[in-house]
Amino acid sequence: MSENNRQGKRTARERLAAEREKQKAAEKRRRVLVVGASVVCVLGLAAGIGALAANAGKDGADQASGPVVGPSGAQGKNGLVIPVGKDTAKSTLTVWEDFRCPACKSFEDTYRSTIHRLTDAGKLKVEYRLATLIDGNMGGSGSKNAANAAACAQDAGKFAAYHDVLYKNQPPEAEDAFAKDATLVELAKKVDGLDTPAFRRCVEDGTHNGWAVKSNEAFQKGRFTGTPTVLLGGKNIYQDQSMTPAKLKQMVEAKYGG
Repeated sequence: MSENNRQGKRTARERLAAEREKQKAAEKRRRVLVVGASVVCVLGLAAGIGALAANAGKDGADQASGPVVGPSGAQGKNGLVIPVGKDTAKSTLTVWEDFRCPACKSFEDTYRSTIHRLTDAGKLKVEYRLATLIDGNMGGSGSKNAANAAACAQDAGKFAAYHDVLYKNQPPEAEDAFAKDATLVELAKKVDGLDTPAFRRCVEDGTHNGWAVKSNEAFQKGRFTGTPTVLLGGKNIYQDQSMTPAKLKQMVEAKYGG
């Protein structure tokens, strides 16, 4: 073999090795970003509980002691569950989320289409439950205000569509843009038929603020580790590192014989 050929093969091997290292580094960065987003929402739980205790009698306390007005069609104890899908579905997915939580957005972006297909097919019912832990961790009121707006959308029969719009347009966590009624109303324009005087009044009056506070209290009492908490048959599948949309689909369809 000539020296030129040997040199060419060495160069090719070196390029291949460099490309592999680059791919490993990119994958490591991706994992760090995903874990980082999850940690933000997990840490928010402990910090949020402390902040709520420290601020007793301040922001949110008046709403907690005021009337708790649940949205139309809410189910479960104290009417804190917003159902999506048919009651006849053999599988129920319970999803605890905070509209300011980056890890919740990551979950939604990954699983949204699969969950939609399963609910549309009548094979899965989703019980959405809302938390406001980021408000306690980061300050502000965007989690609560967005939860109230989502409940207002439920009153109009538009929860699922508006829920998706909020996550697709989630602002940076620290900006707390969902604290502004105008932002929440503007996003309602992306849902056909939702931007009505009744919806705007519900958002601006904070009709379901007390309900959102009550829902967050239920989240805390549940001793969950953070958001999102995703339960299928009582098991937290979000903690299963092998879980994928395809695996979730397989688990749900197994009850229908595939």
